[in-house]
Amino acid sequence: MPTTTFEKHVWAEIDLDALRANFRAVKERAGGLPLCAVVKADSYGHGAVQCSRVFAEEGAAWLAVSCLTEALQLRNAGRTLPILILGHVEPEYTSALIKKHITAACYSLPQARALSAAAERAGGIVDIHLKADTGMGRIGFALRTDFDRAIAEMLEVCTLPGLRMTGLFQHFAVADDTDSENVAYTEEQYQLFLRAYRALKAAGQEPPLVHCDNSAGVMLHPDWPSSAVSVPCMARPGIILYGFDPSDEVRFGKFRPVMKLKTVVSMVKELQPGQSTSYGRRFTAERPTPVATLCTGYADGYPRQLSCGKGIVEIHGTPCPVLGRVCMDQMMVDLSAVPGTVQEGDEAILWGGTVSDSAEDIARKTDTITYEVLCGVSRRVPRVYLEHGTTAAVEDWILND
Repeated sequence: MPTTTFEKHVWAEIDLDALRANFRAVKERAGGLPLCAVVKADSYGHGAVQCSRVFAEEGAAWLAVSCLTEALQLRNAGRTLPILILGHVEPEYTSALIKKHITAACYSLPQARALSAAAERAGGIVDIHLKADTGMGRIGFALRTDFDRAIAEMLEVCTLPGLRMTGLFQHFAVADDTDSENVAYTEEQYQLFLRAYRALKAAGQEPPLVHCDNSAGVMLHPDWPSSAVSVPCMARPGIILYGFDPSDEVRFGKFRPVMKLKTVVSMVKELQPGQSTSYGRRFTAERPTPVATLCTGYADGYPRQLSCGKGIVEIHGTPCPVLGRVCMDQMMVDLSAVPGTVQEGDEAILWGGTVSDSAEDIARKTDTITYEVLCGVSRRVPRVYLEHGTTAAVEDWILND
């Protein structure tokens, strides 16, 4: 029976009903295209074990992770869906891929040869999806650099012992951008991907499964690549599953944010004129100022860049600006809008409330993206899972260990 108790210090509420609704919205847009739910980075900070359970129940075809440890976490939690590792795997752990039925991305000939040799030593077969670099420039067979050589290398991979090629994929670089040049670049990537698929097919190595769409891709082009190939396809939605649009430029208005970050008031006081608060004395009261100290800080994932009035926290349904600098484990907010009503132990919403900052607001204020804000919630912050109107589970990595 999962635990549902936790210390109310700072915690992230994860709305699994919203997660389900988001998956269904993507599924509706995708039509009959199967979905590979991206749960890397602990489901973008939301908790991959619980999120993958919901995705499996909602009909996900695959799960995608970044590394072997993430894949093993899911297998150890009982997830039986096919799992694709999108990044690097050390060849010495090839036996784990074989034993746990985990598919690896294959992105270069040297990497493929190393996996092949390790698979032979382990006496098994590793399933791989060929990664084509159509313009992202990270990993993959470099189609833009030398198309013929890249195809020749992919074909050689298909002949290596101990490897079984079961798919082909790529990743869009600017599908979440509406600039005309970048729209054209996305189309170029797609056409190059199709060209690679057709070349492999013509050489007798047709990939059994192909996938190219990320979050922006599946919402804008749900027919890619299924309308142009003769084998099964899927899409790989990520950020939209957790309730956020891919970018400020590409917005759909269909998704519900899944995470709400909360803390409690640890102390209430009144600063007198001339008194200051926090490191650097960046705030000095000019009048009697009611202040709440919150027991959270940048070590929990609340950015220090939100210091000195930049961040807005919600207490009693009222916006309260940050006073002074955000500390590692504590921060102060101005209670002038709610004088005399806030007490120690009251809840404060750091993001995701009605009048607090949203994760998107914080991303804009700190010159980053929503992905980073969500992934930045530290492991010492319990994830509290809400489902069907009740607390379904709590994941506390420190206490549970």
